[in-house]
Amino acid sequence: MSMAIATSSASVAMRSWMMIIGIAFALGSIVRLAEGRAFFVFGDSLVDSGNNNYLATTARADAPPYGIDFPTHRPTGRFSNGFNIPDIISQRIGQSEAPLPYLSPELNGQRLLIGANFASAGIGILNDTGIQFVNIIRMFRQLDYFAEYQRRVSAVIGAQQARQLVNRALVLITVGGNDFVNNYYLVPYSARSRQFTLPNYVKYIISEYRKLLMRLYELGARRVLVTGTGPLGCVPAELALRGSNGGCSAELQRATSLYNPQLEQMLQGINRKIGQTVFIAANTQQTHMDFVSNPQAYGFTTAKVACCGQGPNNGLGLCTALSNLCPNRQLYAFWDPFHPSEKANRLIVEQIFSGSTNYMTPMNLSTVMALDSLTS
Repeated sequence: MSMAIATSSASVAMRSWMMIIGIAFALGSIVRLAEGRAFFVFGDSLVDSGNNNYLATTARADAPPYGIDFPTHRPTGRFSNGFNIPDIISQRIGQSEAPLPYLSPELNGQRLLIGANFASAGIGILNDTGIQFVNIIRMFRQLDYFAEYQRRVSAVIGAQQARQLVNRALVLITVGGNDFVNNYYLVPYSARSRQFTLPNYVKYIISEYRKLLMRLYELGARRVLVTGTGPLGCVPAELALRGSNGGCSAELQRATSLYNPQLEQMLQGINRKIGQTVFIAANTQQTHMDFVSNPQAYGFTTAKVACCGQGPNNGLGLCTALSNLCPNRQLYAFWDPFHPSEKANRLIVEQIFSGSTNYMTPMNLSTVMALDSLTS
């Protein structure tokens, strides 16, 4: 009798251990899949990896020659000749692949654990930015999708694990440039330019951006890279439309010089309110200006002419199969009238990872990764 009880107890114990081992194995698989930490991306065409492919909009990059230097040599929806900034960051933080566009039907199951890209070309901080593109994922909707994503991933790994995944994830948000080029300065005497002087407009969009970032924090984001705008007046499109004597557009450069310092101050204020460094400012204006002002120092022959486009500076219209196309993208800082080439994107990411406080405030991403490794 006692032997039967002992045998039964041993059997129960064995089954319990097998169950524990199975759970540990399953959790280990989840950890291994997301060991490079999850990565979430929000913003506009500088970081969109293909969400707009699934939308009825003209703001898309799903036709050649976009993607000419991507590994598949085919367009992906990225506004680049190859990899964009999120792709390169993904590689640097050890992910096996970049997060998929949130609208991609392939983003399901364990691929959710890598993260997601919610960005949509044409959008801005304000809901009325990019209205000419009609059907795009505005910032409030990107954040709604982030909440929906968390419900979806909770169904895969449970609510507690999902919260942990989001809390320790890296987040990138790139938005703001379109609020100038596709809103305030889109047409002479635009609605917003009649409503606000430029200094007051900058204050307004900064205050609206703060609301978006606070919601992102409330949704669980704890490490957020926030990029400023590049030198908007110096991109080939603005050189073609508004440049004077071959130089940058003074008015758009004024907008940039007002916006970026106030963005950094706002981020510092949020961090003080929260009591920890959640938001990290990336001075992409300075990074861009480095190779705009001295392209040869970075191996470029020009930062004024786009590789793909037409008209002055190849800065007019869209990049299409009928556009002028440079034979060597390595020599161009700009791929199309608005967007950096893959090589320029790599320079931007290098400063995000290793740049001094002239580029990253209060610290660069290498320092963030080192600090987070001590607490994980």
